[in-house]
Amino acid sequence: MIVDPLRLRRLTEPPDATVVLPGSKSLTNRALLCAGLAEGRSELTGVLFSDDTEAMLAALTGMGAQVEEDRPAHTVSITGIGGRLPAEPLIIDARQSGTTGRFLAPLIALAPGGGMLDGHEQLRTRPMSDQLEAMRSLGATLSAVDDRLPLSSTGGGMRGGAVTVSGATSSQFLSGLLLCAPLFGDGLQLEVADELVSRPYIDMTVDVMERFGAAVERDGYRRFGCAPGIYAAQRYAIEPDASAASYFFALAAMTRGRIRVEGLGRSAVQGDMAFLDVLEQMGAVVRQGDDWTEVVGRDLRGVDVDLADFSDTAPTLAVVAAVADSPTRIRGIGFVRGKESDRIGAVITELERLGIASVEHDDGLTVHPGEVRSGVVSTYEDHRLAMAFGLLGLVADGVAIADPGCVAKTFPTYWDVLEGARTQA
Repeated sequence: MIVDPLRLRRLTEPPDATVVLPGSKSLTNRALLCAGLAEGRSELTGVLFSDDTEAMLAALTGMGAQVEEDRPAHTVSITGIGGRLPAEPLIIDARQSGTTGRFLAPLIALAPGGGMLDGHEQLRTRPMSDQLEAMRSLGATLSAVDDRLPLSSTGGGMRGGAVTVSGATSSQFLSGLLLCAPLFGDGLQLEVADELVSRPYIDMTVDVMERFGAAVERDGYRRFGCAPGIYAAQRYAIEPDASAASYFFALAAMTRGRIRVEGLGRSAVQGDMAFLDVLEQMGAVVRQGDDWTEVVGRDLRGVDVDLADFSDTAPTLAVVAAVADSPTRIRGIGFVRGKESDRIGAVITELERLGIASVEHDDGLTVHPGEVRSGVVSTYEDHRLAMAFGLLGLVADGVAIADPGCVAKTFPTYWDVLEGARTQA
């Protein structure tokens, strides 16, 4: 179905708003998986319901977990499978969800009947070589053309033990092995072969595992160990999504406005909260309590920053940089070319479509600020590009977003919440 581009309206005055955001996708899918594998009934609050988390819920239901949802209350009750994977082959459709695909890939090799993991055409283009190589070294029998989905396994071949995995492409490969580690009969000892990207997401993985009773040992970001066992059911509260919050923090910074996000503060566990440090370097004012954060915009200057640990905010920073008073160099994100889109090439193409000059580098880009002109932004089925470039439609005339519905992957109500920030102005 062809959907008309969403034509955004420029703000007539700076926003002065308080927003409530949906739960973290990253925490939701980690908690759902641990609860689905656990013994007993878990109660999750603050759950995000989106395309990505729907994929995880459907997969867990297919494995035999009993799921009860209360969508208006954002809660899920899950009676897990107690670590006992079904005897029949697992058939998992990860849809467009990278976390679902990479977190569940080990299960089709662990399951006694094996199975198949597949997904949307877009997900089929994303590399999995590093994860599959590690699984094969642990004894998995796998079949995958060019180490991409669809992936099949005869199952039952992975007992665990020691393995080395690359962390240079995606931390999700390491997270997937860790999250499934309690099911390995011999436990799992992981060594990271090179520099690990997106390190805060590994902290998040370990934190959720431990909350559900797993015994995880670690030596920084180099070595991880997990003994065999069964996750224990828990009551677990999911905090709002820090990646989603970055758009609203950015909007305040870009417009000299004030936006407060409830539920995210000094106690937040998500690594993308580091985006606030970048906004402060650019000149914005950041205030925080234990469970709230407020950004107030000021004149913005360009910065030179490494976003390797919180790369999902790179498109957001790129659009903020477009309205700063000097160039911004974004480093450390070469691996984002393998995300839902080539997030370096796509961001550069769309900035230039709107009149903003930028330069591509091996590890990122440089954005030269300028006057944003009108245009229809292509989004490449990438939710993060749509949400980030939507901000430029609030600071310039004539900006439209193609395929605005792609935000349903992680933030189905994004455009409504963004409009709500306008109406509070």
